[in-house]
Amino acid sequence: MSELIDLSHVIEHGLVTYKGLPAPLICDFLSREASRASYAEGVSFQIGRIDMVANTGTYVDSPFHRYENGKDLSELPLDSLAAVPGVVVRFEGNGRAIDASAFRGVDVRGKAVLIETRWSRFWNTERYFEGHTYLTQAAAEYLKNEGARIVGIDSYNIDDTADGRRPAHSILLGAEIPIVEHMCNLESLPGTGFRFHAAPAKVKAFGTFPVRAFAEVTT
Repeated sequence: MSELIDLSHVIEHGLVTYKGLPAPLICDFLSREASRASYAEGVSFQIGRIDMVANTGTYVDSPFHRYENGKDLSELPLDSLAAVPGVVVRFEGNGRAIDASAFRGVDVRGKAVLIETRWSRFWNTERYFEGHTYLTQAAAEYLKNEGARIVGIDSYNIDDTADGRRPAHSILLGAEIPIVEHMCNLESLPGTGFRFHAAPAKVKAFGTFPVRAFAEVTT
């Protein structure tokens, strides 16, 4: 027996995920009304159209997002994106920075390490864009050295956006560890005992794409 728990935000017309990037434009390419002329009576279809930047909603970053010669979305191995044994690390410290100490004593090797900060409670508000929690360089180094398979966070960015070096992205993606940002609902997960799924579309020469992230929890 298992339960599926959704860990993704809804993407809708006009939603701003990352300040400074355009919101998606979602509309009909072919409306149901227009389609009726092509089919039998009572039959209609809708073909949707969406114009959006890759960094929209809950999304996964591949190494190509940071590195010109890194693996793109089409080259990510499925075993880093689907059915990955998971562990939740719940950040309960003071301040914004999540240091390596938050992960010590946690078995992260081969795991999807999902970091619950509760920042997702500010989703779709102005508060979401400022003062978010993030991983320090030391924390990213620790996760890399300890063999994390994929790392997710329910915050605005896994890095401090004031730091142009972007150490967490640089370290994790440099080690071919995908990153999932803008997650939600991590408080509904147990600490362990689940498998994580976050597979994007298989797009060539693309570094980032939205995912329907979810956990399969054994009950």
